[in-house]
Amino acid sequence: MDAIVAVTSAINSVIWHDSALLVVLGVGVLFTFWNAFGQYRALTHGVAVVTGKYDEKGDPGAINHFQALSTALSATVGLGNIAGVAIAISLGGPGALFWMWMVGVVGMCLKMTEVTQSMMFRDTSDPGNPHGGPMWVAHRGFRRISPALAPVGTTVAVIFSLTLLVSTATGGNMFQAWNVADISFTYFGLPHWIAGVILTLAVGLVIVGGIRRIGEIAGRIVPFMCAAYLLAGLFVIALNIAEVPAMFALIFTEAFSPSEGVGAFIGGTAGYGFLKGLQRAFFSSEAGQGSAPIAHSAAKTEEPVREGVVSGLEPFIDTLVVCTVTGLVILSSGVWNRDAALVYDTAPAISPVVVDGGEAAGAADDIDWGIDPVGVTIGDELIADAQMREGAIVFVVVESGTNAETGLERSRVFGELTGSDSAGWTVEFDEFSAPSGVTPTLAVDGVFFDFKGASLTAKAFDRVVPGLGTWIVPVAAWLFAFSTIISWGYYGEQGIVYLFRKYDQGKRAVMPYRVVYCLLILLSVQFIRTQDELDLFSTFGTGLMLWVNVPIMLIFARMSMRAHHDYFARLGRGEMTPTR
Repeated sequence: MDAIVAVTSAINSVIWHDSALLVVLGVGVLFTFWNAFGQYRALTHGVAVVTGKYDEKGDPGAINHFQALSTALSATVGLGNIAGVAIAISLGGPGALFWMWMVGVVGMCLKMTEVTQSMMFRDTSDPGNPHGGPMWVAHRGFRRISPALAPVGTTVAVIFSLTLLVSTATGGNMFQAWNVADISFTYFGLPHWIAGVILTLAVGLVIVGGIRRIGEIAGRIVPFMCAAYLLAGLFVIALNIAEVPAMFALIFTEAFSPSEGVGAFIGGTAGYGFLKGLQRAFFSSEAGQGSAPIAHSAAKTEEPVREGVVSGLEPFIDTLVVCTVTGLVILSSGVWNRDAALVYDTAPAISPVVVDGGEAAGAADDIDWGIDPVGVTIGDELIADAQMREGAIVFVVVESGTNAETGLERSRVFGELTGSDSAGWTVEFDEFSAPSGVTPTLAVDGVFFDFKGASLTAKAFDRVVPGLGTWIVPVAAWLFAFSTIISWGYYGEQGIVYLFRKYDQGKRAVMPYRVVYCLLILLSVQFIRTQDELDLFSTFGTGLMLWVNVPIMLIFARMSMRAHHDYFARLGRGEMTPTR
């Protein structure tokens, strides 16, 4: 596992480099000007299309505009909004939320462009079961430019399909399932494997029905779960309304300055907050990733731009509304920089790890250190309530030289809680490394529970309204995860269909894929150990897809922009009238 983490981390350092993120943001700004601020069109004409005013029964496709939007939203409005925002703030600080907003704004035009392209090149040979996505854009688009470029298009399409499957497995499946299992264990003591079995069976019953059943289920679940979660979040924010101006000031200030470590928050440079905000926003909104166009390609319409405009609503709803509510709840609660929940019986000792030869383990410039097991008692009842159980993951904050990720001095050292109420509780810590010549010290007194993703958001609700997070967030997490997993299951299925299209149009490979996809839920609930690993793996697939899809978008941008301006010119001339 450690080797997998190391390799994934090395790849992420390249694909998520600040310069790469700036390029993606720059492409979003380019498309914003190129399509004449299409965000406005999404919020006006896009809403009219979703309500069915332009539906035509005879158009090719399997689902209507509302179902297509719901299916895509079920993949985007998910645990990325509950868990992803929590990860962004707990790792990158309040400034990360500002960069999430930036992605939400430009993401509207990124999404409109990629969906329009996929609608232009989708395969409607079977009108009731169309196939689309960036793989079909590359496959057909390069051929349209020149038949000689057909091999290039096929190669690019295959590469995208493979990255799609990686992202399906990591962010679309593992991230969702693991968060559900974690929050169920955190609040109710439900073993991870039981949560995995329940989710596996539920997902399996839906995805065997294909896009029609997924669209029907998503059309029912998404509006309900969004409304319930937003109402709970707005209620919590209303209780802290006097603090909202200060929270916005903090968000804007820390977006451009270092965030000093306080309590559980270890701090980070402005660049680190920028990185985490953009990572989680791209993961949550899927803007530029190329996944949502697969769902939209099943929509009933003859007008590619019409569905593209509908898709622009997704980043607005997902990032600018739902993520903002989650972020304000977390910031207003103070759970992101909370005090320690457990206090030491005696302060733990930190010493170098000695090997048989009598010297500290590690390379010359990297020494391994260990923290002696320490007895603990509860110091914060509200945070520790129901968390005191065997195997609970905790951490302490140490100063151990410059943290390579955050750029500041503090780091987390994780451990595991053992014991019982009657026998007492003890924490056994993992070993950690520090540069040669640096003597690590404890930066904060006490031990913190490692609330990861959705569990942190739930604790934020509970700190403001005790008991609210106990139910609203776990229920929302289950619904969000379920809807996201079934939608991403369809996305991955379309990648399989393309890769095996020459063999019975990929139909023979679909059922084995569905079985493996469902089994992956069971594996994932035991696979990831910490919040850092959760962040690492979930952003890995997103990054790969961005690197392949953004060039595809740029290559065919002229075609989609020409279609965009032509569509609205015809709309302005009254050539397209509502059907009802």
